Amino acid sequence: MNAPSTAPLQTWLQSRSAEALSPSMRAAIADAATAGDATAGMPDPWPVLIDTLEALAGLSAEADVLLAALLFGLPGLQPALKAQLAKNTGVTGLLDGQNAAAQVWALHAEREIAGNNEGLRRLLLAIVNDLRVVPILLARQLARMRAAGKLPAAERRLLAQLTRDIHAPLANRLGIWQLKWELEDLAFRYLEPETYRQIAQQLDEKRTGRERYIAAVTTTLRETLGEHGIAADISGRPKHIYSIWRKMQKKQLAMEELYDLRAVRVAVDDVGACYAALGLVHALWLPIPSEFDDYIARPKPNDYRSLHTAVIGPEGRTLEVQIRTHEMHAQAELGVAAHWRYKEGGKGGDKAFDRKIAWMRQLLEPSGEGGREEGVGLAGELDAQLAEERIYTLTPKGEVIDLPQGGTVLDFAYHVHTMVGHRTRGAKVNGRIVPLSHQLRSGDRVEIMTAKTGEPRRDWLLASNAFLASGRARDKVRAWFHKLDRARNVQAGREVLERELKRLGLHHADLAPMAKKFHAESIDDLYIQIALGDVGPSQIGRALHEEQRAASEPAPAALARHLPKRPPTPSRSNSRSKFTVQGVGNLLVQLARCCQPVPGEAIAGYLTRGRGITVHRANCASLLRLAAASPQRVLPVEWGVAGGGYEVDVQIRALDRKSLLKDITTLIAQEDANVTDIQSDNVRGSGHVLLRLRLKVTDYGQLSTLLGKLDALPGVEEARRSG
Repeated sequence: MNAPSTAPLQTWLQSRSAEALSPSMRAAIADAATAGDATAGMPDPWPVLIDTLEALAGLSAEADVLLAALLFGLPGLQPALKAQLAKNTGVTGLLDGQNAAAQVWALHAEREIAGNNEGLRRLLLAIVNDLRVVPILLARQLARMRAAGKLPAAERRLLAQLTRDIHAPLANRLGIWQLKWELEDLAFRYLEPETYRQIAQQLDEKRTGRERYIAAVTTTLRETLGEHGIAADISGRPKHIYSIWRKMQKKQLAMEELYDLRAVRVAVDDVGACYAALGLVHALWLPIPSEFDDYIARPKPNDYRSLHTAVIGPEGRTLEVQIRTHEMHAQAELGVAAHWRYKEGGKGGDKAFDRKIAWMRQLLEPSGEGGREEGVGLAGELDAQLAEERIYTLTPKGEVIDLPQGGTVLDFAYHVHTMVGHRTRGAKVNGRIVPLSHQLRSGDRVEIMTAKTGEPRRDWLLASNAFLASGRARDKVRAWFHKLDRARNVQAGREVLERELKRLGLHHADLAPMAKKFHAESIDDLYIQIALGDVGPSQIGRALHEEQRAASEPAPAALARHLPKRPPTPSRSNSRSKFTVQGVGNLLVQLARCCQPVPGEAIAGYLTRGRGITVHRANCASLLRLAAASPQRVLPVEWGVAGGGYEVDVQIRALDRKSLLKDITTLIAQEDANVTDIQSDNVRGSGHVLLRLRLKVTDYGQLSTLLGKLDALPGVEEARRSG
């Protein structure tokens, strides 16, 4: 390539903007550009590339960022610098991020998309891996917009739409005002040329008088602050055309009625000086109370901090004054670009920057039922901060749905659309059929299978079933059930609770105390709470056990002398030292075979003749019969330190289908329970099978969860506790 073709690059390499690059790297680039075909595959003309590099230098970009932007703009240099790049994975990652972004722009150009698509997902994931990609994209887009006047009208408009929908909101969310305002103004100039021209003309007509006024105000304010010992930098603040237009639209005002066409910015050393300067401004000129904002005490969602006030200044004209520290001003101008060296997972981040990472992960949050509201795109406000990790999944068309960590395919369905969630009957993840409780991972492609008509199931609301991890999705299910009439909710809640209590052997318990405990006016209201998912049936089960335990009568202390002492065998002690009998130690205690209590349940002991104390569930029919005959033998017993598990008998009635036993034992293993015995009987002539299992579980909570999941298996009609 002849020398003149690389002259712009050679000139830039010798400028101050290239000083972040080491001398050896600058020499290598210059040599490679001279020796090879530097402009092969060059996406932009020289002015755009140089303008991009100048903008990044203005953001104090580090060497890796400048080099990555340069090599993306001059891909012909990459082979010649292969050896240097092999040692620098940071530059390689930045190049990958820019390549991913290029795919987004291609999709946007083809289909004029301003919402979710697979390319945008790739961009987002690239950004999350290295946030430094974003300012490179913004600087390049700004350079392209500055040169857009030479493009054909259709191409120029498409570039402006892309800027409005993606780049300007990115700059806004990351607080890079230095780029944001110009991106907005240029996009507005090409999308609304007449309106832009009218506002610009009005500003030009009054520019001389406005500048003279600002100069006088600046002099007065500087003298006043100096008299009170406050060192400050004061300057006129330019008002941008797009900002003026938005405020005119928002407040329905003519341009001359806006408060902040005349504005100054005051930069001081610390926060105390900010408030002191504010006091002097208000003493100097009459403040307009409705126009005061304290963004220092209450920063904006993108961490912007400053004091804003409007006053009646000299000549009775309104004047806006912004007051901030020098550090706040740098943050406002550069945003996350002030943290170039931050790498996620490293030690360089701070809490404010962590919040910015979270905002980046919110960029695809849908604002409407089916996605983004029409015409809003990424430019919509994203005020809710995300405190939790997110996962990014795909629809079959490549659109992005982001969910909280642990999100299931059912959460996915409800995030696509409420009615899709209601009608969901199955799902495929990456082409494989999965249960509705299947947890998704970033990059999963999800296909929801729906019925033509349908409604949600109440067991979707049960936490133990783990169908929904998203509060937003749970609210949609609850809202559907709220619309049902009272009688249907009462009946549904009764059925859910009776099924749970029956499986736990508590179906004869008195529910009246539970209504009061859960702030329900009646048992029917308690059923409604269960039907709407406000109270879980397992909570009722636990509360019933606590109620029965509290009602247990204390044992007479005199009975202690009749209790047999436990033999001091170590192995015996380890296996049976899981109970405490009130007031007495070193006892022989064993579980009752009739009811097999597990930790978490209300229990009571019965003093036998010669076999120590037998521990029963508090509502065990055998215990109640024995207590009626010999109430003095009933002793209060508490669970001690659990260890080794507890055996409990479970009965399952199900359709006799293929792989039934495999599905049951797999589920039990997944829940960390063990099967110690199993028996199977065919129910003659019915096509059903009756399974009796002896399980070893750790506590009542594990048993309740396990029974609920067994009951939800395909073909299982009933899974309950025996006895």
